[in-house]
Amino acid sequence: MIIIEKNVEISILCQIYGKLLTEKQFMILDDYYNNDLSLSEIAENYDITRQAVRDILKKGENKLFEYEEKLGFMKKTMEQEEKIAIILSEITKIKSKSSDKEVSKILEHIKHELNCLV
Repeated sequence: MIIIEKNVEISILCQIYGKLLTEKQFMILDDYYNNDLSLSEIAENYDITRQAVRDILKKGENKLFEYEEKLGFMKKTMEQEEKIAIILSEITKIKSKSSDKEVSKILEHIKHELNCLV
């Protein structure tokens, strides 16, 4: 299982579920996690208090985690990417041990198709 930093996790969740948030929640989360703006900068941009920004961030984060808990798209995607990486590694091992050019060609095609999925 892959462990990711909270900031990266929220950024990924925003990409997946961001359209399900209110526009303001999405914009503030995007500014904070993707554009690296401070609470003060965001508050100034939206003409609200730092506390309001903090509240919107918390509510937005909670919604994102709730969507992920119910739908699990990020978890499924990460598991798929992990499995694809394992398959690609195994294909590389087979290809390096095989002297058959036709097999190598087929394996290269499979690698290419799998890389397109990631």
